[in-house]
Amino acid sequence: MPLRFTLRQLEYFVAVGESGSVAQASARVNVSSPSISAAIAQLETEFGVQLFVRRHAHALVLTGAGRQLIGEARKLLAQAEALTVLASDIGGEVSGPIAVGCLTTFAPLILPTLRQAFETAHPRARVAQYELDHADILERLLKGEIDIGLTYDLAVPGDVTFRPLATLAPWVMVAPSHPLAGKPEIVPEDLLGEPMVLLDLPYSADYFLTLFDRIGTAPLIAERTRDMSVLRSLVANGYGYSLINTRTTQEDAPDGKRLAFVPLKGGVRPLQLGLVTTRAGYPRSVVAAFADLCAAIVARDGLPGCRPS
Repeated sequence: MPLRFTLRQLEYFVAVGESGSVAQASARVNVSSPSISAAIAQLETEFGVQLFVRRHAHALVLTGAGRQLIGEARKLLAQAEALTVLASDIGGEVSGPIAVGCLTTFAPLILPTLRQAFETAHPRARVAQYELDHADILERLLKGEIDIGLTYDLAVPGDVTFRPLATLAPWVMVAPSHPLAGKPEIVPEDLLGEPMVLLDLPYSADYFLTLFDRIGTAPLIAERTRDMSVLRSLVANGYGYSLINTRTTQEDAPDGKRLAFVPLKGGVRPLQLGLVTTRAGYPRSVVAAFADLCAAIVARDGLPGCRPS
């Protein structure tokens, strides 16, 4: 018996079911509202059931039949997507979806540039981006929720492959008026007794605090934040020094106040920024192509938005 519905109609059905509105579904799939309404009506005729009921202010709510059918519709759409991805891999074409996770500290600097270059080179690829901390990147990668991550070489598990892109030396970031700002370089002992603003992210905080383990003391932590922009402004306003591996081309804090950067010597090792993927299976062509493009751009131009170490 020939099918009398299309995958496109199922896509519109799922979009309406998840958004609860034809207008919102229209914006989501970039199709006119009348086309979506017509597709829903055709599905209801073909299936012989009512999929939605209207409630206050034109909201659409799935019926009992609709709730059962939308789950199966999602499965069919996922299978169709997987078939398309497999076909493109077999044919060597770079297309289909790719979910990319990137460190929150680096995402504003590098992710839009790398994404734009990739989508220009491969217009049939579709990138979904996620700004995450290092722990979340590893967790979501192993769960299959992202395909590839841009992160540091910190506590990378054995079932994850790390491809280095750039080496990032540590810096001490201070306000220009800070007593340490004029030094050619700083050693860990110079930081004793000075208030510290800590970038309090998983793994990153431990990485910097090992500096003080080496000299057998604890830092004087005056402030903590998980946001790099807030960190820069706190330092620029004199709340203390901070330790970073990301020296950007923009040397001002978000509030416009200046910052100074001094190399840190004899402390923690430089970090590697790179790409993480799982070791299980051969990477899809779209993932391999993204990794290769990132490596080529960094090798040619350096890290977007960052000064050379």
